[in-house]
Amino acid sequence: MGYGRTHTVSAVGAGMIGERVGIAGWVEDSRAMGKVAFLTVRDHTGVAQAVARGDLAGEASAIPRQSAVRVTGVVQETRARGLDYEIAAEEVAVLARAAQMLPIDPIGRLESGIDARLNARALDLRSAKTASIFRLRAAVLSSLRSSLARLGFTEITTPKIIGSASEGGANLFSLEYFGRTAYLAQSPQLYKEQMTMGMGSVYEIANFYRAEKSHTGRHLSEFTSVDIEAAFMDDEDVMGVLEDLVATACADVSGSVEGGIGAPSRPFERVTYAQAVDELRAAGHDISHGDDLLDSHLRVIGEAHPGFYFLTGWPTALKPFYIMPRGDDPATSHSFDLQHGHLELSSGGTRLHDPDVLRERLREQGLDPAGFGPHLESFSWGMPPHSGWGMGLDRLVALAAGLDNVREAVLYPRDPDRLSP
Repeated sequence: MGYGRTHTVSAVGAGMIGERVGIAGWVEDSRAMGKVAFLTVRDHTGVAQAVARGDLAGEASAIPRQSAVRVTGVVQETRARGLDYEIAAEEVAVLARAAQMLPIDPIGRLESGIDARLNARALDLRSAKTASIFRLRAAVLSSLRSSLARLGFTEITTPKIIGSASEGGANLFSLEYFGRTAYLAQSPQLYKEQMTMGMGSVYEIANFYRAEKSHTGRHLSEFTSVDIEAAFMDDEDVMGVLEDLVATACADVSGSVEGGIGAPSRPFERVTYAQAVDELRAAGHDISHGDDLLDSHLRVIGEAHPGFYFLTGWPTALKPFYIMPRGDDPATSHSFDLQHGHLELSSGGTRLHDPDVLRERLREQGLDPAGFGPHLESFSWGMPPHSGWGMGLDRLVALAAGLDNVREAVLYPRDPDRLSP
């Protein structure tokens, strides 16, 4: 290791009493008692206590908190509560001195609001609580990729600069592209459908963009989406994939953050759209079959179904043009949302694969099939029946970590008010 570091903090233990080590980290706290100074040093793996004596005690106690230091010394037994060892310091070298006045206190002795912490996110990550959220996020990503590989899915990467709306909607960010207007992708929908023609089962985990002026704790302008698409699977098949992934990821990170939801029970409950409407009417809501479910409606439904559940059988008119209607009831679609209480995590279903039917559906939704020419052309090359879904990773991580605001689960969130850092 460089800069005189021989071990990370967690690699040093009580079994190394008498050994000389070098650790590097940040001064979390310091206190002087006469000719003895105690330094609490944290790195990305844990916390250690260093004890400096004599002249070194004065030098060590003068180091500003959050300065980067290297401590070289001998491991010895300690009486400090919660620690297995301490280091009798022989040298405390300042590698980078921190300012006396910092924008936030990552230790939490002085509480800071989310805006102040986001403005100083790099410093905020020295908080054990904040760092644990992003280690959980990394573990969720690892779990999802592992499960998808186990299920035979291939990871793909689709364009984020596109020439037209992915799904024909508004709320697109536009940009100048060599004299033409281009847009930031909201979804990989059309590309991932095309990929099923040659690759069978595919997935993408990537950032996408939505120009909605929403200020809730659930919406961001830049968000990470987990998307799958699979040839020769129907909506029931991909719901099974989704349940497998979510349950496995939650189980894999269970207990890693205080307040998380833990491992869910399976199978996930199924609630039909028609059943949800009946429940809302029984609760006194004025709603008709065919109406969209508002956030206020989902909160009522979520109280009755507090865990994970699939909301299935949505009206075809409420779903995008590519969703397949049911053969026995064309007004109802082969579609679903995955909910946790009132929170929507994912939406998906069986897709239309007949290009003529797709053109008809586009017209029904007021969209011009000519704007989807290359996409529709690919459907004439033997597009297989296929299904898929998209899931908000940021929402899943926030849920797994027990967070109310999705911004807590994103390193540098982008919303209508935040463009930096």
